[in-house]
Amino acid sequence: MTDTLPELVCPVDRAQLRQDHESLVCSRCGRRFPIRDGIPVLLEDEALAPQSSSDR
Repeated sequence: MTDTLPELVCPVDRAQLRQDHESLVCSRCGRRFPIRDGIPVLLEDEALAPQSSSDR
């Protein structure tokens, strides 16, 4: 997964993604895209909403 990570971007705003446990997190909008069976699911409908600053 880490070999292809630089080539993957957020499908919403095209920003870089970083891996965090079992998901990829957008560096700009904060959406979390799940990784299922080693495959990133980069669908906007599957993304988890960004955490608010009060949740961190």
